[in-house]
Amino acid sequence: MNNLHKRRPGERQFDRMLAAAGVDPGLVRSRTELSDATFNTVYRVRLADGTPGHPSLVLKIAPDPGTPTLSYERGIMRTEGLFYAAAAGRAPVPEVVYADFSRELIDTDFLLMSDLPGTNWHAAREEIGDGERAALRGELGGLVAALHRVTGTTFGYPGATSGPGPLPSSPPGWRSVFLAMVDAVLADADTFGARLPEPVTRVRETVRAAADPLDAVTTPVLVHFDLWDGNVLVDRPAPAGAPRISGLVDGERAFWGDPLAELVSLALFDDIERDEAFLGGYRSAGGRVGFDEDTRQRLALYRCYLYLIMLVEAVPRGFSGPEQEARDRYVARHLRAELATLSGARAGGRP
Repeated sequence: MNNLHKRRPGERQFDRMLAAAGVDPGLVRSRTELSDATFNTVYRVRLADGTPGHPSLVLKIAPDPGTPTLSYERGIMRTEGLFYAAAAGRAPVPEVVYADFSRELIDTDFLLMSDLPGTNWHAAREEIGDGERAALRGELGGLVAALHRVTGTTFGYPGATSGPGPLPSSPPGWRSVFLAMVDAVLADADTFGARLPEPVTRVRETVRAAADPLDAVTTPVLVHFDLWDGNVLVDRPAPAGAPRISGLVDGERAFWGDPLAELVSLALFDDIERDEAFLGGYRSAGGRVGFDEDTRQRLALYRCYLYLIMLVEAVPRGFSGPEQEARDRYVARHLRAELATLSGARAGGRP
């Protein structure tokens, strides 16, 4: 698919970014663009054998600041760096070697990070047996439980320059912040003319009418919010060895919020209640989750938010073609189903 957000620097500019991070460009043996990145432009940089520190690095370059983006995406490279700092020691995440948000060397933000071993789970899925998958899901559950022991002081996006707005001296609760997040993406839908399965006004009214269960969330918890298989790295140290999770990456959508929101991308277009391996690992590591009507209603709210992002972001990114059209129809069907679930809950019954 096409992507208007890609930012590919020339060789001299690339070398200047590495030099600013203390990396001698003369040590670079290869640089490869990672084609599966859909927002930032990402390169793997391999250094000469014997180079001190990290032998392989990942350079992530944000889109041009003037490129149209969703409201929450403004400044989200800062969010990614903050996520890795908060998650360090809890889960396998990249080490930020250098971060530049000054926009003096290049007129956008960039991060240089350690390159973690392994392949993203989605790409490696055919090489993983059923028993190995169950073990990996249990391991992932334990890692996510560790992330959810990291708490903050306010709800919302930690590094974005735009979002729910300046926080007053008495920070708003999760319901207020989450509804502002939904309002922002719905405003983006209007701005970019995104096609939704229901009118923006109806989506907003449905979400607001079903928001009462959000008041139960009182502690801001670190939520990655994009832990689908493509952002989970899996490594098999030896040909006959068992695969292990080697990295959780792309933390740019992270926020401080309800840990239950994490379960949406972890079971993308599916039902996390059926994932016994993940839930077993999560609970064994101290994660607390049960499923009652209020819990399921919160999950439906978070699915609506994620599906809205997926539908709206495609417009400013310039995604097009038959594959994208089929994807949009698929996401729209799921969004319509979750809105029906919320409407049914409001009426006092399941749809």
